[in-house]
Amino acid sequence: MSVIVRCRWSKSHELLQDYHDTEWGVQVYDDLKLFEFMVLDSAQAGLSWLTVLKKREGYRKAFADFDPVKVASFTEEDILSLLANPEIIRNRAKVRSSVTNAKAFLAVQEEFSGFAPYIWNFVNGKTIVHTCPNDNDIPATSPESDAMSKDLVKRGFKFVGSTICYAFMQAAGLVNDHTADCFRYMEIQRMINA
Repeated sequence: MSVIVRCRWSKSHELLQDYHDTEWGVQVYDDLKLFEFMVLDSAQAGLSWLTVLKKREGYRKAFADFDPVKVASFTEEDILSLLANPEIIRNRAKVRSSVTNAKAFLAVQEEFSGFAPYIWNFVNGKTIVHTCPNDNDIPATSPESDAMSKDLVKRGFKFVGSTICYAFMQAAGLVNDHTADCFRYMEIQRMINA
């Protein structure tokens, strides 16, 4: 019986393993899914990804299935309600930034006929592939995440530092950072080349 090899970071919890096996590194072109990752990655700042994944369904309910049009219209009353919601990370700055980012997201959609064309431009429309021998070799930022962060900030986005942008790039498949021995590395490569 063969042993399935995964990136080491995914082995500590079932939620991490499922996310690793089905989502991490898969190319995303759907704007709603990209907005979801933007909200979740921004919420992660200073926290573990597992903490965010445990609250993902709570976020889905609280943030209108990650519909940026609805989130952009949240009122002060809505924000106060979110800050009292134990199903999400109740950080005032992060909650407010999600509403701010929804408005900026819609402006980008308008300007570029979608958020996906805008965000994929930072990698020239093609997934960056790293061949990392182990988890310790996976970078936390890149020149592309630096450029993305700078441009997003210029457009009014919050909680979009280079490290958060790089995590977003990993989540949305703009980069394939599965370790070279991970079973998903080649699966993602086949998806990229399909």
